[in-house]
Amino acid sequence: MTTNRPDLVLYGSPLSPFLRKAAGVCIAKGVEFEIEGVNVFAPPPWFLEISPMKRIPVLRDRSVAEEGVAGTIPDSSAICAYIEKKHPAPALYPEDPMAYAEALFIEELADTSLAMAGGLGIFRPIFFAITKGEEPGLDKARDAWANQLPPILDILEKRLAGRAFFAGDALSIADITVTCVLMQISLVAETPLARWPGLAAHFAAMKALPLIANPYAGAEKIVRKALPTPFDLT
Repeated sequence: MTTNRPDLVLYGSPLSPFLRKAAGVCIAKGVEFEIEGVNVFAPPPWFLEISPMKRIPVLRDRSVAEEGVAGTIPDSSAICAYIEKKHPAPALYPEDPMAYAEALFIEELADTSLAMAGGLGIFRPIFFAITKGEEPGLDKARDAWANQLPPILDILEKRLAGRAFFAGDALSIADITVTCVLMQISLVAETPLARWPGLAAHFAAMKALPLIANPYAGAEKIVRKALPTPFDLT
């Protein structure tokens, strides 16, 4: 008996911006993949074996190995770099050395500083509280919106400098990562960016792309069951 399963499977949840980032890379390249849900808060033993940091997503390439550690990659940046190497077209990492470095820097900034402020500061205090039947942590979320996010958005606005893309003259991993992380905020709160006009234009253009919009739709479907309307944090 044979199956038509794709080689690539992403373990995790659509609620993770990092899983949506990796999914977006697959979509951009036309690479077939599937998502297998894993509850990171109560992961099965087999997942802990392949995710030493207990984080999602983890990629498995079934063409390398069907089980065990072999063929798995437990970090979204490493996953995306792997997919780029295995499926190089269309390129999502600039050829020019300086643009390439800029893409990696913006990806790291989004994965760390932006994700901390938007995910831990806004998404979790709101959504996790609601799912536990508690009052949403709006004070913490408003503080993150007012004080933690602006310095990071200032950096992104300056680095973007009014261009269509963060690094080089084409879509890159930088654009995908920033948008996926910003949209984590949009799941639970309004995201007014008028103070950062270049970033606002970039965000509007990027979130309309199927590689961003399709994975986000899965996350939004889950969130809207518990939170029909995003909060205004201003």
